[in-house]
Amino acid sequence: MSVAGELLDSARRIASELPAHAEANERGRRLAAPMVEALREAGLFRLCVPRSLGGPEAHPWTLVEVLETLARGDGSAAWCAMIASTTSVLAGYLEPEAAKRVFGDPAAVAGGVFAPRGRAVRDAGGFRVTGRWSFASGCQHATWLLGGCLVEGATGPETTPEGRPDVRLMLFPAEAAEIVDTWDVAGLCGTGSHDVAVRDLAVPEAHAVSMISDAPREAGALYAFPVFGLLAVGVAGVALGLGRRALDELTGLAAHKTPTLARRRLADRGLTQGRVADAEARLASARAWLRDVIHAAHDDAGGGSPLGLEPRARLRLAASHAVRSATEAVDAMWRLGGGSTIYAGSPLQRVWRDVSVLGQHVMVAEPTFELAGRVLLGVETDTSTL
Repeated sequence: MSVAGELLDSARRIASELPAHAEANERGRRLAAPMVEALREAGLFRLCVPRSLGGPEAHPWTLVEVLETLARGDGSAAWCAMIASTTSVLAGYLEPEAAKRVFGDPAAVAGGVFAPRGRAVRDAGGFRVTGRWSFASGCQHATWLLGGCLVEGATGPETTPEGRPDVRLMLFPAEAAEIVDTWDVAGLCGTGSHDVAVRDLAVPEAHAVSMISDAPREAGALYAFPVFGLLAVGVAGVALGLGRRALDELTGLAAHKTPTLARRRLADRGLTQGRVADAEARLASARAWLRDVIHAAHDDAGGGSPLGLEPRARLRLAASHAVRSATEAVDAMWRLGGGSTIYAGSPLQRVWRDVSVLGQHVMVAEPTFELAGRVLLGVETDTSTL
């Protein structure tokens, strides 16, 4: 069996176990320990670690399929696998010894926040880092964390050759950070996406990397693939799985539920039939386009040349479209379910909350449609996050 096949088999097995832990995830506001260990042992926290370090170096479409499969079991588990796996792509950018130190252990789990909410002052051999970062998903089971920082040198803030601030990601052991309990939210409750903070922490030069100005050290197509595009398609994979779970739940409910004051089962009503068909079409078509765009981008990345602006814009657009389509499908299924779906114990209600929160992620939120549109129209724009 191929590596991709083995990963998907593991994801299916774990997904079948996830619903039993969903309430514990919600109550604890973190992944239940048995699920953390299952994901860790199956290697689903490190899908983007290079083969040179013993990782699977998974194709981006395999990443999507694995996350989609996990999300059918539980959105929070899939989200944590997405964050850790997309963070693990940094192993292809770090110096070899640093990459081995951070990602060489099969039990290592990396996470953190790309947003530049920290400050890194150059010091002998590295940096002194201070910052606090929100939305650090999985921080309670991570072994390594990162935080985006603006860098200050001897003469002031450092910039890229284009004149932009040089944002560098600082990697540090998870135990060096303070976890600030902030994760009291509407959806994806089990991700434990609290704030993390460090103060005047020494970070060696080898543990700092820029996704804007540094070139990958690994030669595989995965590391020539746009990093922000990879993060976006990971989010989309979780959304597509949630959309499929919503259809599954509604189909099961419709087979036996007769709505109040009605004489026919939910499945026998024309409104249900039309909306289920519409949701199926939305999900399937968005998924198919995302798959095509990912394969095209990966093939181009494997050619050795940087991916052009338009392919990068289409990648982000396809990911954002998939998230929007999944959100619309979930919303329709939740509304069809009626009063029984408003209770906290309803899986449809949980999926509805999860996908609603997921859609706010900066990589797939509404402004990405404007960004892609400006590129497609040839309008000058800042493309540093494509």
